[in-house]
Amino acid sequence: MTAAAPDNPYSQGLAYVDGQICALADARLPLVEAGFTRSDVTYDVVSVWNGKFFRLDDHLARFARSRAALRLSPPVHDSDIRRILMSLVGKAGLRDAYVSMIATRGVPLSASRDPRRYANKFYAFACPYIWVFSPQLQESGIKAVVSSVLRTPPEAFDPTVKNFQWGDMTRGLWEALEAGADAGILLDRDGNVTEGAGYNVFAIVDGMVMTPAEGALLGITRLTVLELAAELGLRTKVGPLHVDRLRAAEEVFFTTTAGGVMPVGRLDGRPIGAGGPGPLTLELKQAYWAAHDRPEWTTAVSYDG
Repeated sequence: MTAAAPDNPYSQGLAYVDGQICALADARLPLVEAGFTRSDVTYDVVSVWNGKFFRLDDHLARFARSRAALRLSPPVHDSDIRRILMSLVGKAGLRDAYVSMIATRGVPLSASRDPRRYANKFYAFACPYIWVFSPQLQESGIKAVVSSVLRTPPEAFDPTVKNFQWGDMTRGLWEALEAGADAGILLDRDGNVTEGAGYNVFAIVDGMVMTPAEGALLGITRLTVLELAAELGLRTKVGPLHVDRLRAAEEVFFTTTAGGVMPVGRLDGRPIGAGGPGPLTLELKQAYWAAHDRPEWTTAVSYDG
């Protein structure tokens, strides 16, 4: 992993706010911004690794679907977004970056809660790459618990629309931390696995790579792992994953843009397999990071100003 140029004054990140680029530390939002006051917002996060965006087109397409689902129409086109993200990373000189694009309901045009009476906004920022779980923790295996907190049902809010409505996931994280664990896994009302606070969940059961079909974000890293598993000749299944099967799994891992394939070593205080990263998990992890050099999935950043 390589950092930004040490002499770049923007090496800690840049932001795009109201049509202007500024240092991330100086970025500000109005208090009446509905993305803040009502969590009326969608976002997407794409990574840059070794100077290349990973699956940028897939992230832009998902961001467009999420905006459409929430009826958000900020004054930017996909081509504008691509240019802005490129500019943020390039000007900051970041070789490995966490890059967020955000669409909000915006600021009310009058004293009304009518969502049609708002000026929708677009924001973005780029900063040095963020790990949800550190590489050191991944080496030993994440400690996870099955949370008693139920995931918000899809009938209430579509989990395939990336959002900041994290009340349930934050409660689940607090429960995990207070139990001495690192992460929580939320279930639906039928005892099926959904997701955790910013990551998809996989289990390897009888040699099959399994992940939930519903109740979770359709992560780009999740998609990548499924495609890589197929290339490696591994059996995969996208469908209901009951908690009993999770607890009986030979291996468990999480996936997210901010961390890749992240092995789980213990679940509910008990070791999974030998209690560390399993062999298939490590094979998929290696394949995932190697895929960051595949031309069909990468877009080079211009650092020439």
